[in-house]
Amino acid sequence: MRLFVAVTPPPEAVEELRAAAAAVRSAHPDLRWTRPEQWHLTLAFLGEVDDRARADLTVRLARAAGRHPPLPLALQGAGRFGDRVLWTRVTGEVAGLKRLAASVQAAARRARLAVEDRPYRPHLTLARGREGVALRPVVDALAGFSGSTWTATELHVVRSHLGAGPDRTSRHEVIATWPLAGTGSSS
Repeated sequence: MRLFVAVTPPPEAVEELRAAAAAVRSAHPDLRWTRPEQWHLTLAFLGEVDDRARADLTVRLARAAGRHPPLPLALQGAGRFGDRVLWTRVTGEVAGLKRLAASVQAAARRARLAVEDRPYRPHLTLARGREGVALRPVVDALAGFSGSTWTATELHVVRSHLGAGPDRTSRHEVIATWPLAGTGSSS
């Protein structure tokens, strides 16, 4: 199974961002926009995971989720990774989100899964650029977006079915969920 671990914003936060991005989206149909129903904050991308490793991983992720408190977060503005990825920034308890991501990545490594070794940059991917499409004007158009604060209360393992969604996009399926149940500073 092709898996990743994520936190998902609630429907109200998704709707705020969807509404803010609607005009920009229609003005830039040359981008491959992600579908709002699949918006998430990836904590770790795991790639293909066999059943044995997945069983070990789920035990470890349940423990990790139990050590981390719910996190007040918000979505704000936009940014880009070159001209390939358009994203919105995560604000609020970002330090706690980074600690949660580190715990998730450590759990994956202990389950003998490869995890990218680079700094975690909290974001929500809005669109992907195509060759020759400049993302700077889109970033500028979304610069004033400021979403309401919401609380991340759950950790999810998500299966990605490549090409199984509308227009041959990926379809995401949550296969496991745990509450963020810690009561204070997590590590």
